[in-house]
Amino acid sequence: MTTDPRPELVDSHCHLDFPDFAEELPDVIARARAAGVRRMVTICTRLRNEPAVRAIAEAHDGVFYAAGTHPTSAAEEPLATVDQLVALARHPKFVGIGETGLDYHYTADSAAVQKTSLRLHITAAQETGLPLIIHARAADDDMAAILTEGYRDRPYSCVMHCFSSGPALARTALDLGFYLSMSGIATFPKSQELRDIFAAAPVDRILLETDSPYLAPIPHRGKRNEPAYIAFTARTGAALYNMTEAEFAAQTTANFDRLFPRAALRARAA
Repeated sequence: MTTDPRPELVDSHCHLDFPDFAEELPDVIARARAAGVRRMVTICTRLRNEPAVRAIAEAHDGVFYAAGTHPTSAAEEPLATVDQLVALARHPKFVGIGETGLDYHYTADSAAVQKTSLRLHITAAQETGLPLIIHARAADDDMAAILTEGYRDRPYSCVMHCFSSGPALARTALDLGFYLSMSGIATFPKSQELRDIFAAAPVDRILLETDSPYLAPIPHRGKRNEPAYIAFTARTGAALYNMTEAEFAAQTTANFDRLFPRAALRARAA
């Protein structure tokens, strides 16, 4: 028996239910596996879409899912309840709470409801023991305050998905024991400040993601992103930490397993 020489990669955040993939989802997943991406977490951003996202996870080995209300949709959707999120978390392939968070870039007018929604998701993460998946944009001060307030009340685990905020929020998250997730943005030529933030963070707190179909890394920037392209982001990350690509892949996969133990247990049992 031969072993696969490619290092295992994990796409910790993608959106496989989005229409961009509707016509070729099996091919997208096959290309990811061919690129060494053994596991993916597909994220539900509106709870009314949870059945469709769950069905994708159920249909494909190595695909897990999370669900929550995206902050830019918080004013349009019914508020998620803690009981509702806890009930969803009973599914064996449900591995995280969110994405949730704060986004004041386009939707600052809904800041109050976003904060309420975020706190409900934090409580669900505390109740279930599953990691919180955070979207943060143009809201660093409020985000740091609410995450810290919730953690002091009752500790929980968390990943700052597609991290592209400032160094102060990065430090707050790291000080709370949270993780920073690196997306294709880190490969962009004008993202040196962001690369510096990642380089200053402990490598054992870094995850990889595509956020596909968005944010395709160089050399695919401007095109539809997909999980297979995470290898390009991993290459950038490896250079930041003076590691080989195989070493960085192994480290970020170990980090994923630590933060998402349900996905790790299922992978070991497979």
